[in-house]
Amino acid sequence: MKIVEIREKTVSIASPMANAYIDFSKMTCSVVAVITDVIRDGKPVIGYGFNSNGRYGQGALMRERFFDRIAEADPDSLIDEAGDNLDPFAIWDVMMRNEKPGGHGERSVAVGTIDMAIWDAVAKIAGVPLWRLLADRYRGGVADETVWVYAAGGYYYPGKDHSRLQDEMRGYLDLGYADVKMKIGGASLAEDIARIEAVIKVVGDGAHLAVDANGRFDLPTSIAYAKALAPYGLLWYEEAGDPLDYALQAELAEHYAPPMATGENLFSHQDARNLLRYGGMRPDRDWLQFDCALSYGLVEYLRTLDVMQDLGWSSRRVVPHGGHQMSLNIAAGLHLGGNESYPDVFQPFGGFADDTAVENGRVALPQIPGVGFEAKSALYRVMKEIAQ
Repeated sequence: MKIVEIREKTVSIASPMANAYIDFSKMTCSVVAVITDVIRDGKPVIGYGFNSNGRYGQGALMRERFFDRIAEADPDSLIDEAGDNLDPFAIWDVMMRNEKPGGHGERSVAVGTIDMAIWDAVAKIAGVPLWRLLADRYRGGVADETVWVYAAGGYYYPGKDHSRLQDEMRGYLDLGYADVKMKIGGASLAEDIARIEAVIKVVGDGAHLAVDANGRFDLPTSIAYAKALAPYGLLWYEEAGDPLDYALQAELAEHYAPPMATGENLFSHQDARNLLRYGGMRPDRDWLQFDCALSYGLVEYLRTLDVMQDLGWSSRRVVPHGGHQMSLNIAAGLHLGGNESYPDVFQPFGGFADDTAVENGRVALPQIPGVGFEAKSALYRVMKEIAQ
């Protein structure tokens, strides 16, 4: 058993939309195929992966360092102790050889994307959905049958008025979502409050609406927004300041009693630990949004979950960023609190399998082996092109 080849293709997910910090006019995404010599149904098992939106494709970095390290390793060293499957932890260790600690950023995305494809292959070789494999290995076989999901959108578009914003959110409710998220910080405080009030008219209550500033604010602006947002009883107030400014986050907690959320731009278990130690996050109400595809993959994500447990946090307080099927499998298999969803944007990567219905804000899991990419036809067409 061995990995025969790893391939990457960088694809465009460009859009005219913007959040408070960046626009997506030149956004790209890496898609990876890990081709093995294991044969199932007369075909080689191929694991697939891609990186989450907001971080650009990392093909150059993968080809420069990480693909070669896997190819040059002794194939037997990448097999698990039972000898019947790949070992994601051994492969991760090989990828990270000669990498200094710290400085996470881009390489964490490259490794996380490859790691996703490895786990897809591992579950396919085992013949089970990834969520089932994770529950059996790490949760005594107990998995969530359904996962809470919310619809993320509400981006700034040229010419997008309140009416169009309301139409977008109404569409998410029609799809079966109960909770939605929108962007703030790309307009004035007064305009953002008007946008929030417009959306609340659609969703019915502030508790069904989360807002995301994408790290745009300094401390005074964070606090000004906090005071304006507090009366609405929002689902959460997300990433007000720079993701590594733990002092800002801790100070903000002194001014904002309702739930807050952050973590999507922290890429290691060490950064997660520092957030929980020094960021003022409150385990009884706040939400953590670590994204495995951006943070060295599931191997590192398991370490992050261990850090959370050690510091008294429930895994139920994690709702990963990314809106993809990998995080959905992790949420179901590892007892997380839910998952983000992108029903309309970042296609074909956003959203779940074609036949996955959202009912009362929850979704069930695909029953096919692996992550389930094959059940999302538009995405699988892109992935197959890489492996041909």
